[in-house]
Amino acid sequence: MLELIDIAKTYRGGKRAVDGITLRLAPGMVGLLGPNGAGKSSLMRIAATITRPTSGRVLWHGTDAVARPDPLRAALGYLPQDFGVYPNLSAPEFLRYLAAAKGLSARTARARTDELLHLVNLTEAGKRPLKAYSGGMLRRVGIAQALLADPEVIVVDEPTAGLDPEERVRFRNLLSDLAADKIVLLSTHIVSDVESVARDIAVVAGGRLLYRGTPEELLRRTTGLVWELLVRPEDLVAVRARHAVSRMVRTPEGVRARVLAGEPPVPDAVAAEPDLEDAYLATVGGAARQVAA
Repeated sequence: MLELIDIAKTYRGGKRAVDGITLRLAPGMVGLLGPNGAGKSSLMRIAATITRPTSGRVLWHGTDAVARPDPLRAALGYLPQDFGVYPNLSAPEFLRYLAAAKGLSARTARARTDELLHLVNLTEAGKRPLKAYSGGMLRRVGIAQALLADPEVIVVDEPTAGLDPEERVRFRNLLSDLAADKIVLLSTHIVSDVESVARDIAVVAGGRLLYRGTPEELLRRTTGLVWELLVRPEDLVAVRARHAVSRMVRTPEGVRARVLAGEPPVPDAVAAEPDLEDAYLATVGGAARQVAA
């Protein structure tokens, strides 16, 4: 059990990035959703013992991981949002170096490196130096290093950034498989990264936890708030000024817009079934309106 209890983080200058968040994590995947600047990365760094919270507790199997971080670190695989490499090393050399730093034997490191490079589809590129890799390839190296020591806890921050659609699906499926017996905390602002694999979703905005629960319950809360309407292009700015628009499609007849509102935004608006992106936007938008008020 990994527990983040009433976590707050305030940076120099008074910026409060995390404001009293509590998350209790057992084996399985939690998808941490939130817009950029929501405090997700700060929370992930605290969970990974990289950053100390200003207040609150981090417990690993009941032990204070802020005062004694080593037991959690030994069980942890972490992929930060900004992942650095040694550019002149090849991927196998880099992974074997990190494996040695984690205390793996040379034989285990070689076997684990080969297994993980195959898993992230980098076997063919293995001999090239990392400076020749694309951004997406480097992201896959980061995913591999997070899994080196077969961790009990996997913390990944915006892991699909730079991956093509096929690799994003591959990685989501990989995390889903790992979550069968590991704690997986996946942070992203991309709803599709979690909607097909996470049965437990946490929505964060403004440093606060707005929702924790199943996708189905989040959808239920949004029922009756989603409308579809046809808008003339010249009226689109006015519609977006009054309502949150989750998506738009331009057609010869006009712009078909999907709008979030408590009542029909125009007389001919048609009620629509919410999807997870609608529900996420409604949750985050509701919090923004409360702050503005």
